[in-house]
Amino acid sequence: MFRSNRRLTAIAFVFIPLASSALASSGDAWEEFAKDVAAKCTVLAEGRIEQPKVVVDPFGTESYGVAILTGKAVGADAIVSSVCVYDKKSQTAEIGGELPADQVTISVP
Repeated sequence: MFRSNRRLTAIAFVFIPLASSALASSGDAWEEFAKDVAAKCTVLAEGRIEQPKVVVDPFGTESYGVAILTGKAVGADAIVSSVCVYDKKSQTAEIGGELPADQVTISVP
């Protein structure tokens, strides 16, 4: 009986953290993740895109958050978009170059 209790305790110590990480993936955690991605990507767009509209992939990839920022290019009349990636481990973001509106279109067949 003593051995069984030790085994159950050991199993509990393995699964409790897993359950906690599942709870951390709740809607609130994903909402905070999306806010952080949007905030860090918006800072990187300063001086490039005026008042960018930010669309964040709600979950990203396993390793990265992904966002698209769109708006008027600073100092020009063109509408541009940039892709921003957010490293989930380091919680840092990087932004790509400006893509002209005619290259970033959505068409439905």
